[in-house]
Amino acid sequence: MNPKFWQGKKVFLTGHTGFKGGWLSLWLQSLGADLEGYALSPPTNPSLFERANVAEKMTSVIGDIRDLDNLRNVMKQFQPEIVLHLAAQPLVRHSYENPIETYSTNVMGTVNVLEAIRGTASVRSVVVVTTDKCYENQEWVWPYRENEAMGGRDPYSSSKGCAELVTAAYRSSYFNPSEYQHHHVGIASARAGNVIGGGDWSRDRLIPDILNAVNAGAAVLLRNPSAIRPWQHVLEPLYGYLVLAENLYSEGQKFSEAWNFGPEQADCISVLEIANKLINISGSKSSIALEDKAGHPHEAGLLKLDISKAKNLLGWQPMLSIDLSLKWICDWNKFFLDGSDLKFITLEQISNYQLLNTDNTQ
Repeated sequence: MNPKFWQGKKVFLTGHTGFKGGWLSLWLQSLGADLEGYALSPPTNPSLFERANVAEKMTSVIGDIRDLDNLRNVMKQFQPEIVLHLAAQPLVRHSYENPIETYSTNVMGTVNVLEAIRGTASVRSVVVVTTDKCYENQEWVWPYRENEAMGGRDPYSSSKGCAELVTAAYRSSYFNPSEYQHHHVGIASARAGNVIGGGDWSRDRLIPDILNAVNAGAAVLLRNPSAIRPWQHVLEPLYGYLVLAENLYSEGQKFSEAWNFGPEQADCISVLEIANKLINISGSKSSIALEDKAGHPHEAGLLKLDISKAKNLLGWQPMLSIDLSLKWICDWNKFFLDGSDLKFITLEQISNYQLLNTDNTQ
């Protein structure tokens, strides 16, 4: 990523009030982007968006991506050059309880974003963020590549597979790379692993649940201790989105495809290993207890991503091991518990991450 590229760039970010959106908003602000966000009100209390004063140096629009007319008008008025679509219903268990909300947000919301882009001539680069769960999970031991079949057993995973198909259809129908010289728009989808980091207070997510137990001195309850996931610090995929968006801006025809952003295979470890590591790094004496799985919806047991394409063609690679990622989360959590400035620690970790990437490229 070239930090100078982002100075003054007009960036439209959906989902800026969420966990990942809050981190990305602060990162883009630090790079000097002219940033406008469009999202519902923060989905949790507390929220990173409010505690880190994310809206301070950006234009924040509270709106629903399911409202096409409003979304289209807001985007057209702003005239962005780059669109980063993160807004979603992001929780698997919530999707079982609210399938209509999940599909309308993740599928039709994506349609609406792409429709709004069609009517905004200024747009040149688009990244649609989905998930590693968009693949038809066969519980294979080998990682999934970008050309694997879409699927999804639960409403969330299925809706994200649908969002991938929608993105591919819009790209082929309206922004075909073979006609790039006419429309000058590059559109790609990005599939991230299980994202972790400070400031995530989402319900039914592993790291927030562990930290809540550790902070309260209670036992850590694990529902599926043997499940293996591609854990990665939130800054890893966000860096991938920025690198991808920059490449789409300059060479849209070449990079308008699907991309995986995940950890190294050694960091794809079990839920139980994550819990033990986080408890040890935090210095907690919390114990681990197993929750009765009876009555709980299905959860995948094994999921990994092949990231060789992003490594070879984008020059992107993971910079934080799982141990360092968990240490950064514990450091962030201490700031929260101490009542310290959460914007400071967030921007400091962003800056430290950028230094890691700078050192790696020298």
